[in-house]
Formats: sequence, C-alpha cells, structure tokens
Amino acid sequence: MEIRIFSGSANLPLAMAVCQTLGVKLGERTLERFPDSEVHIEIKENVRERDVYLIQPTSPPVDQNLLEIIFLADACRRASAGRLTAVLPYFGYARQDRRAQGREPVGVRVIADLLKTGGVQRVIAVDLHSPGTEAAFSIPLEHLSAIPLLAEALRPFINQDTVIVSPDLGAVKLAERYATSFGLPVVILHKRRLSGEEVSVQSIVGDVKGRRVVIVDDDQHRRNHRGRG
Repeated sequence: MEIRIFSGSANLPLAMAVCQTLGVKLGERTLERFPDSEVHIEIKENVRERDVYLIQPTSPPVDQNLLEIIFLADACRRASAGRLTAVLPYFGYARQDRRAQGREPVGVRVIADLLKTGGVQRVIAVDLHSPGTEAAFSIPLEHLSAIPLLAEALRPFINQDTVIVSPDLGAVKLAERYATSFGLPVVILHKRRLSGEEVSVQSIVGDVKGRRVVIVDDDQHRRNHRGRG
C-alpha cells in the first residue's frame, strides 16, 4: 500500500526529516486559522486507499496541536484513506490517566476517544509517561522508546561520578532505564505539590554531593496536574 505522510504545524522539521529518511515527499496540505482562531485544514493530494501517517506531537500549545491532528485525520478519512496512523512523539494529557481527587476527567481516555472519532486507526507514541496508557485506547497503540538513542548521545558527558536523578516518583522507572544503560545509581526526589506550578522537595534519597547530576524527566515544562506523579 502506497504511503502518504502529512504534518500539522507542531514540528514540521521532524516530519520533513522522516520523509527524507524514507525517501518520500511530505504530503501537501493547507493549514490556516480564521480571525476567530478556528483552524481550517485541506488535504491537497490523493490519499484514496493510501497508508497515511500523520506526524504531530501534541506539545504546547497542546489543545491547538491536538485539534490539528484530529482535523487532519478526519480530512483524510473523508478522502477515503486506506489506513490512518497518528505518530505522536510527545503525547499531551498522558499524565491525566487517573482521577486523583475524584471529580476530574480521565483526560487520556478522552483524547484516545477523540483520536478514534477523528478516524485514527493506529497510534505510534514515544516513551509515554506510563505503559498503562495503552489501556485507554480501543485502537492499536505502538509504544516506541528513544532511550537507547538519547543514552548514546548523553554517554560522552557521563563519568564514574555521575548519578541519575528522578525528580519525582513518577519518573523513577524512566530514570532506572537510563541508569541501567550506564551502570549508575539513581537518586530520587520526594516532593509535595503546592499548586499546579509549585512544588516543595521534602527529601532526597541518595547522595548527590560532589557528583555530576543528570535529571531524567518526561515533562517538557514540569507543569503537571495536581496529584499526578
């Protein structure tokens, strides 16, 4: 099945690099915003019975980038695409995988349902906050990891005095994977969340004195929802 690759506005250079590696042309589309900020998308080439990949990290602004990929998917679906795969290198709302306070949405499930409603038939994600996120999807999800590549890029900066630091309990498993790659110890911070943007570190488990520190985290801005680890 012939493939087509399209991208939203979140990371065009990434989509272009993928196309260059695969030796295919990036799909042509128009993406514009009306004065009231509504997004308008139109696919400008034939996708009938094609294997279509939509590359769009849902990084900040998360809601805007998310809506772009849903509209791209719907446009391709209505143009009779053979199969639709969403490639999400960064998956916003992945941390909202449970109700911490009781009267909250399970955001990751809502987004999974929206992607399916838009016509997405498969999702490819990279290093999700939790492997359990897959349970929110009723469509296939392929979970890839960039840790081997990132670890190799980091290796020149590692020495015997380095420690891997997890900034909270939620990032411990991720930190342990890096630590295993280098044969290094893991230091864990215990924190208390004061607000959506403020935290207080209560204790440090491990020794960082005089050590080179590598902090491993999967949140771009450390603006997690209250109660998420």
